[in-house]
This record gives sequence, C-alpha cells and structure tokens, in this order.
Amino acid sequence: MTTEPTPTVHLCIIQPPGYMHSMGLLDAALYFRHEFRQIGAEVTVAKNRLRHDAPNLVFGAHLGFDPAVARTFCCIFVNLEQLGAGGSQMPPAYLDLLRTSRVIDYDVGNPRAYDQRAEDVPLISFGYAPYVGPVKSASPLDQRPFDLLFFGSMNARRRQLIERIERTGRTVVTFDAPVYGPERDAFIVQARAVLNCHYYDSALFEQVRAFQVLSLGTPLVSESTERTQPGDVFQASVSWFTNDSLEAFFTNEYPSPDFAGRAASQLKVFQNFNPMHEYVHVLEFARAAFATNRSIGQSPPNPQRLLHIGSGKDYRAGWLNVDILESAQPDIRVDLSQTQFWPSTFPSPFWGEVRLQAGASDLIYANNVLEHVTDLATMMHNCLELLRVGGLMVIEVPYEQSLGAWQDPTHVRALNENSWLYYTDWFWYLGWFEHRFKINQFQWLDGKLARCEKASAAFMCVTLEKVPTTVAERMTARTMRQDFGGLLDPVPLPSKTAPLPACDLVQSQSSHPLATQYLAHAQADGTVSE
Repeated sequence: MTTEPTPTVHLCIIQPPGYMHSMGLLDAALYFRHEFRQIGAEVTVAKNRLRHDAPNLVFGAHLGFDPAVARTFCCIFVNLEQLGAGGSQMPPAYLDLLRTSRVIDYDVGNPRAYDQRAEDVPLISFGYAPYVGPVKSASPLDQRPFDLLFFGSMNARRRQLIERIERTGRTVVTFDAPVYGPERDAFIVQARAVLNCHYYDSALFEQVRAFQVLSLGTPLVSESTERTQPGDVFQASVSWFTNDSLEAFFTNEYPSPDFAGRAASQLKVFQNFNPMHEYVHVLEFARAAFATNRSIGQSPPNPQRLLHIGSGKDYRAGWLNVDILESAQPDIRVDLSQTQFWPSTFPSPFWGEVRLQAGASDLIYANNVLEHVTDLATMMHNCLELLRVGGLMVIEVPYEQSLGAWQDPTHVRALNENSWLYYTDWFWYLGWFEHRFKINQFQWLDGKLARCEKASAAFMCVTLEKVPTTVAERMTARTMRQDFGGLLDPVPLPSKTAPLPACDLVQSQSSHPLATQYLAHAQADGTVSE
C-alpha cells in the first residue's frame, strides 16, 4: 500500500513594514517547523510571502491580510490571539477572515468568537523545543544575575502586579524596548525565573511565551486565575500564584532554597512533552485543504496583474514582487533597467514559473526605486510595455529639494515635478511611438507620507497612466525622429576602408570654394596647422 507523499508546508509570518512585534510570532512558527519536520514534511518559512504550490499557514493575519489573497493561495490562519469576552479587541476584518477561512487555534474557547465550531478548528499545543535549549553555558539558577525577568507588552494591569511583587522584596527586570529572538533568549538564561502575568482579563495561558522559556531551561512563574486553563503539562511544569497568594508566594516560597530543586523537576517534566499527534492532525488538515484548492484551480492565470518593483522591506502579498537582489527574497529576479524581451519566463520560489508578457499588468508600483536605477529610460520603457492600455504606474520618490533626496549613498539622481516630461510630453525622445504615459495624479508628501504642500514636501507620489498616442502626437514623433517613425530603411554603415591621409583630405576639401574659405579661417584661428 502506498501513501500519499507529504506535501511541502509553507509558514508565512505577517509583518507590516517596521513592525517589530511580529518577531514574537517567530517562536511559534519555528516550533511548527520543528514538529512538521519531525513528521517528515518539507517546510519553508518566509516573511509576508505565500507559495502557490503548498498550503500556507499564516501567522499574524490580525495585523492586516487581504481576503482576496486567501482566494488566490491556499491559506490556513493560525490564531494565537486571545479572543472573546475579556480578550483582545480584534479588527472586525480579522474576525470575518477567521469566520470564512480554515483556522488553527491554541484554545478551545477561541473559535466561538469567530463563529466556528471547535470540532472544525484543529487545536495545537506548544511543547519542548530541543533546538533552543537548554543552554549549556547557562549558570545554575542560584547564580544567575536577574531575580525575575518580565518581557512583553506593558499595560496598567501588568504594571500593578509587578509593583506588588517588588514590594515583597523581589527585583523584576523589564525591557525598555521590544526585544525578541536570540537577543531576548540571552537574557532569559540569565534569570532565576521568568514572570508571566496576563495582559487581558480573559487570562488565557500564554503558551508561546511559556514553551520558549521552559525549553531554554529557565523556570516560569505565572499568575493563575479561575479562567486560566493551562493544560496538564503546563500545570505541572510552571510555578503558580494567584491574586490572593501573590505576597505569600514571593515572600516565602520563591526565595526559599527549595525553589531551585522543584523548578529543576518541573523543567524535566516539560522536556518530555511533545504534542506530535496534534501536528500530525494539522498536517493532514493542511494536505486536505491544499487538495481541495487544487481541485477548484485557485491559482490565478496572471500573477503579473499587480507588479511590485522592489520587494525588500515592503513586500506585497498577492502581488508579483520583482527585485534584482536575491537577499530581498523577491518572487522573481529580473532587472527591468536592462533590455528585456517579452514574453519571458522566470523561475519563482513562491509562484513556480512566471511568464511576463507585454500588456498584462494592471498596476505597477515602484516605491523609492527610480532614484536608484542607472538606466531609468530602459526601466520606464519596460514598464510601459508590461502595462495594458489604461494600466497605472504608481511611483513614490524623494523630492529633490528635500533632505532625503541624496541621503542614501545608492541614489544616482534626484527628481522634481518636471522629471516626468520625457515619459509624457517628449515620449518620442525615448523611441516611443504608439503609447506614452500621462499623469493621472500628482501629490506632494511629507516625511510621514501624508499629503502636503510643495514647500513641506519630502516625497512625490506620481500616478502615470498608459495611453495610446493621438494622431497629432504620432505626427510630432514622426517629425522629430530621424527615420520618420520607422518609414525609412536604415542607412547601411560604410565598409571599412583605410582612411585618407590628412594632407589628401585637406586637399580634397580645399578644392571647393567653401572648403578653401573654412581652411583660411581655421588656419588664422590656429585650429588647423599649416
């Protein structure tokens, strides 16, 4: 009996540009990767990028996710937020997305908040992560420099609880800025214990924080309420205190010599916890979802309809993101500032094979790209060809009078409001004939990208529309072009012959009265020596 091969699973972490807290999703995504690889699945992970050839498990969709993209790719949303009464107040668009999509959750009570039955939503837990710890270089608990460490977003509820703890004589170390990843973990292994207290009144147990800390070999001390239901393994692996027992716990139990021994036993309990069976079920769920999507053919025939040039910090999911740098992880690598011939095919790690063809793009977006391009005329020519008639090219560039115009050492030009004339009015200079751009919209933007007056402008936002040339414009183009717009055959270059000696050339020129007159003036000026 043969079994169906395990598909590639893609994990997508949503991060709006510059939003550092998305790094908090990385711990959960890497644990998913670990569990899936244990099962034998191939797993890829990327920021904001989706794959057409795999089920996509999306982390952080509450930060913004276009529902149309979920109809393009096979998407399964991993909800790690506390929902429902007393929980996080999520945007209605996110709840609508969960209501109409496939979802994976970590708490049995959450699906009610987005009107799904709990039995239709696979539940996952987070267990021991051997890839992060325990850290061999970590000091014994009684020799660590930090009494208690707290990390996470601060609010009044947490601040009041920490102040109560410190009044018992404990010292709670906190960060004054977001810290995630290895930098945060380096602090965790210096703490005698990490403090966990609830942000929301819903008081769901913060599994993602807990599994990372315990896997690093650091004890976790956590607040517990009547609504906190951590599950058996966390109940046995964590030291708990309630609102009523807080002072007694941190005055007597936590500082006692016995705490380190109990904590070591709790850590061993957690090291034996591996909820692999839950991830086997999730993998089957993902495989079935992908098979369903393939059967109805959800992949669009034209991924270049929305084309994004420059895919680094502001990669756009659902668009075809183009860049010349492999480090930017674009959908395809192509240099549009070089001569291209359409149609052309390019390999893509996210779309498979992509075919770019003339007249197939509705919208091209170039954000702070044009000031970097060496051959801008060629890039604009390629964009004009790729757009359909009526298609738009939206361009954001620094304004030449702003301080940001030349601050980047890779800038090769600055631009102003007249920089678009060659693509609109003087198109024939670029060899264009049948189509040109016209300005559809022009806006001045300040340093925060808000609309402003020219005097305050840091950027320009220009929307160009591809339009056919008129008869009058084509007559102008024919008039200005040396071949009357392609009506003349090119004059062949002469065959290579030995050049005439200079004296013979002068003699042949001087045989004509005008040549004689020119030579006389040239000799008088010293331009030609006798």
